[in-house]
Amino acid sequence: MTTKTLPLRPAARPGLDVLLDGARPLPGRRVALIANQTSITSGLAYGWDALAGAGVNLVRIFSPEHGLFSTEQDQVGVTSEPALPCAVASLYGSSYETLTPAPALIGDIDTVVFDIQDVGSRYYTYVNTMAMFMDAIAGRDIEFIVLDRPNPIGGRASEGPLLEDDYRSFVGVFPVPVRHGLTAGELALFHKKSHKLDLDLRVVRMKGWRRGMSFNESGLPWAPPSPNMPTWRTALVYPGMCLLEGTNLSEGRGSTTPFELFGAPWIEPFGFCRELNALEVPGAFFRPVFFKPTFNKHAGTVCGGAFLHVTDVASFRPFLAGVAVVLTALHLYPEHFRFARGVYEFNAVHPAFDLLAGSGALRAMIAGGRTLPDIEASWLEATRRYSLEKQGHHLYR
Repeated sequence: MTTKTLPLRPAARPGLDVLLDGARPLPGRRVALIANQTSITSGLAYGWDALAGAGVNLVRIFSPEHGLFSTEQDQVGVTSEPALPCAVASLYGSSYETLTPAPALIGDIDTVVFDIQDVGSRYYTYVNTMAMFMDAIAGRDIEFIVLDRPNPIGGRASEGPLLEDDYRSFVGVFPVPVRHGLTAGELALFHKKSHKLDLDLRVVRMKGWRRGMSFNESGLPWAPPSPNMPTWRTALVYPGMCLLEGTNLSEGRGSTTPFELFGAPWIEPFGFCRELNALEVPGAFFRPVFFKPTFNKHAGTVCGGAFLHVTDVASFRPFLAGVAVVLTALHLYPEHFRFARGVYEFNAVHPAFDLLAGSGALRAMIAGGRTLPDIEASWLEATRRYSLEKQGHHLYR
């Protein structure tokens, strides 16, 4: 068990640090921790070690998609976990039923603590795991505590269409825009209120974090929350570039810069980037590249494509950038470009692209040849209303 920490002095301190500031955190409680390798103190001690070292009775750890140390790729069931002083149970197996805890695994606990780094996108599954766990224990005498962490792409901006009820899935639980602009703790409060959950919910707030703060400004260490989220700048482009999972374009998995890098074997990168840059997506520049994925789509094949450079973080619109890429690929290569079919995150009812977008409307507009400004206009009013509503859940200025 590692308890030694580094003497870092970040501008923001996560909820885990704040909880541990107490002399005896969670006294007399039988605790389960929902965590992965991002559950770290600002001094880089793992949360399970730090909590146990503070005298917390840690009964069980629940791990999300990808596993406790993010060893598994997306949509791969986690069948085993490293041995730790307490038991580790996966919340991501081979069926939809495995996404919620088995009754036997919550019968011996009275407190659940959630501590995982989110990336600010509706389809990133860790906060969806949080919401589904909240649903599972609602009405029980179990306290749910969220140790809050920064939204790495900021807490001001929101962007993209809202999720429609019929498209609720493991990549869409909250009826919010794709870029939601909330922290995990704020999303938990949002979920409890919107679903009227009978749940004892507590959020341990961060200290020093502000809504306009980028992750590097927080001074906190970045632990990759999933195998293809190596840096906080990956998170910045993810709200739009994850749309490529619903197409036959490589989203850069199998490279060292996933989601910033993308393409396909049939793309001529120079003309492709000329068209993309002509769309003038705010804060974005597309640089023509060739690359060869080592796994996932087009593995072992040289692809033409682009690297997305964010030239101005404040004005950058990641979801618009992702839509621009899909629109341009279909326009230039209609004989090659395809929307994906088949099962996606345990859902075979809707295409993956529609699950990510939150409805079938975006795909229909792209396929129908609508312009990028027209498509963007389709979500602006709903996003504006949401931006006003979400202020009622803000915990930070």
